[in-house]
Order: sequence, then C-alpha cells, then structure tokens
Amino acid sequence: MEPLRFPARTPRRVGAAVLAVAALLAVVSARPYAGGWNDGSRLATVESLVDRGTLAIDDSIFVRVPDDDAAPLPYPPDDALLREQGTLDKILVDGRYYSDKSPVPALPLAGVYRAWVAATGLTARARPDLFCLLLTLVSSGLAYVVAVGCVDRLGVDTGLSLGYRLSLTASFALGTLALPYARHVNNHSLLLGVAAALTLGLARLARAAEAGRLSWRLPALLGALAGFGYTVDLGAGPVLFACTLALAAWRCRRPRLLLAFVLAALPWLALHHALNYAVGGTLAPANSVAHYLTWPGSPFNEQNMTGGWKHASAGQFLLYAADLLVGRRGFLGHNLPLLLAPAALGLFRRRPAERPELLYALGLCGGVWLIYAVNSTNHAGRCLSIRWFLPLLAPGYYALAVLLRERPRLLGDLLLLGGWGAVVAALGWWQGPWERIGEAWLWPVRAGVLLSWAGYRLWRDRAARTQDVETRRPPLAA
Repeated sequence: MEPLRFPARTPRRVGAAVLAVAALLAVVSARPYAGGWNDGSRLATVESLVDRGTLAIDDSIFVRVPDDDAAPLPYPPDDALLREQGTLDKILVDGRYYSDKSPVPALPLAGVYRAWVAATGLTARARPDLFCLLLTLVSSGLAYVVAVGCVDRLGVDTGLSLGYRLSLTASFALGTLALPYARHVNNHSLLLGVAAALTLGLARLARAAEAGRLSWRLPALLGALAGFGYTVDLGAGPVLFACTLALAAWRCRRPRLLLAFVLAALPWLALHHALNYAVGGTLAPANSVAHYLTWPGSPFNEQNMTGGWKHASAGQFLLYAADLLVGRRGFLGHNLPLLLAPAALGLFRRRPAERPELLYALGLCGGVWLIYAVNSTNHAGRCLSIRWFLPLLAPGYYALAVLLRERPRLLGDLLLLGGWGAVVAALGWWQGPWERIGEAWLWPVRAGVLLSWAGYRLWRDRAARTQDVETRRPPLAA
C-alpha cells in the first residue's frame, strides 16, 4: 500500500490570516434579529431556558411578539407576518408549545446567554437585537470560522502548495452557501462546523495510525464531536455518527482506542434522547409525531412533514432525489465548486492509502442524501437551496483537496466554478438563508456557468493536444 503523505510545514501566519478574514466575514454577516421560523424557534428555546427555566416556548418573544414599535424587534421590522404570527416551527405537547428543533444545541447557547445576562443585566425581551446578534455569532458565526479553518488545514494536510491551498479555502469561504447560512442561528451551519472538524480529525487519525503514534486522545475527541453532531440534526446527525464510527474503527484497530471513541460519544447520545423523551415521550424526533403538529394554524401536517415515505411511486422518488441535487433548488447548483467532486471517484484506484477517507466522504454524502430523499417531499421548506445538505460541504471539500493535489490542472476549473459560486453566494447572502434566489438571477448565472466552463474545457483540451504534438515532433536535422 502506498504510504500516506505528510504535510510540509507552512507559516502559521497564513492560517491566522485565514481565520481573521473568516471571523470578519462572520461578524459582518450576523443579523440582529431572527430571520424566520427556523432561527426564531431555536432562539425561543434558549430564551425560555434561561428566563423561565423551561423548554416550553409559549411565552417567548419569538412566539408572542411584542407590539412595541419603539423597542428593538425580534424579527425584521418589514416582515409584518412574522411579527403577527411569531415562529411556527413548534409542536404542541400536553397543551404547551415546544420548539421542533433538537434540544441539545440550545443548552450551550443558553449557557452563553446566562453569562451575558449576569454580565450586563440585559434580557432577550429588553434587547432582542443584542440577544440575536450574540447567539448568531457564537453559533453559526463561530461554526463558519471553524469550517473555513478546517478546510484550510485540510489543504495543508493533503499536501497542497500555498496557492492551491488558498484557492481551495477561498472557494469554500466565498463560493458556497456556508457564508449565507452564517447570517442567522441554524442547526445546519452548526453541523457544518462539526463535520469539518471531524473530517480534519479523521484525516489526522489516519496519519497518526500510519506513523504508529496513535493515543486515546484523538479517538476520544472524535467521539465527542460525533456524539454532539448526532444531537444537532436527527437526519444528518446519525449518518455522520455512523460513518465516523466506522472509519474510526477501521483506523484504530485496537479495542481500547475504539472504546475511548464510544465513551466520549455516549453522554451526548444519552442527553439528547433523555431531553427528547422528556418533551415528546418518544425516542424518535418529537417533530416526527404527526399528532404534535395538529394545532390551530399549523402549516404542517402528515403529508408535508419530514419523516416517513410519502412518494406516490418509485419514479416520483427518483425524480425528487435528483431534484435535490441538480434541480431548481438543487444543492450542487448552489455550491458550484462541488461540481468537480465526482471526479474524485477516479482516485479510488490511484490513492489506496486515502481510500477509507474517500469512502467516508462518499458514504456520508450518499447517506444523508438518501435519508432526506426517502423521508421528505418538501425540498427542505422555505430556505436557500437544500439546507439539510449544508454539512456535506465538509466531506466534499476533502475530496476536492485530494483531487486538486493529484490533478493540479483542475485548479483553473476550481477558480472558474468558485468565481461563479461567489456570485450565487453573494445573492444568497443578500437575501438570507430563509429565502430562495429569484429565477431572474439564478438561471442566467447557471447559463453563464455552463457556457464559460464548456469554453474553458475546450480551450484547455486544445492547448493540451497542441502541447502533445509539439512534444512528439522530431527535432530538426542539423
């Protein structure tokens, strides 16, 4: 087997500069209000935990919105419907409303909010703008910075030169939907940060195992991250956990190392299911119980809720599954650099040492896509592209890093797709993660991508053929 490549040393100031730019982008992006039902529901749980000591959100300002126009508002001031209704991402259990989001991620945010109240004396009701801004920065904003930093380190660890590494990182930071989703609190940005940290950690686990210097600390850290990721999203989270466990078991080989992984993950799994059972009396996600969604004015029912097979036929399922990737709201069409990722399938024969990590990336992406293709028909609701797939940027960019190292001529393709991706990301950033990009913008951009990419490939192929002819031409006689 070909040995794994070890990264060359690079100046630390480059990584520090990348993190500084990512932090600046996160700060500029964060909004001082909830942008829709999704983040309003999460913020309502955090507020209720600290201010009322309960997970029930009936009295939250994000459910019963104050009508004082002189005070800062928890929702955009120009959105009359949100101000009138509050968040509708909620379930009704035993006469009380709860968020339909997984409960565990609200706990660390509640800890931050409690510290803020103790330090300033300001509550969410008094200053909802500062409350929303703070929690956006410490959740989605921080997750964005972590994800950008991890992609940058993946470029280093896979052996990319400085220019290639920065091109890869820039295409992720500016050319995907990672930045638009950093504007508001959401589980998907949070899970992207976790998935990026896990992908980097697993790559380093492989190198440590190859060098014979693997201790229990790295498996334990990966177990804690995978366990927390499980609690963040009950669609993508379990797939992330299962794939990480399988790869860790392959790389660790020794029972005590795998035991460290499992023991570090168990508290998170136990906490999630204990809280979920306390609220909904079920081990399955509480929002998958149709009865809890039957409350006056609920926009959800058994037909449009996520969970369970609702496709009329196998053909409809296949069309919907393809639409999630390449349709009008398709994930690949909104994260254009990932259009190169399928080319990484050809690396399975060329890079046997990294084959387990590439299989991990393929299994994670395929598993999450299949889970949501089977269990939904609503294209992730009202949001930018398919929000459920945002964490898949992490394994996708690992594949891109390896591909760029093995086929450096693809740098031009990455720069072209990343440039067009920056246009899509800028449109998404301007509107926010809870709105779709308008047809008048999206289709001209996609046409531009196809035409320019096709033209670039034709030019490259012609230049390559010309170079081959020049190389084979015999030298002139003296």
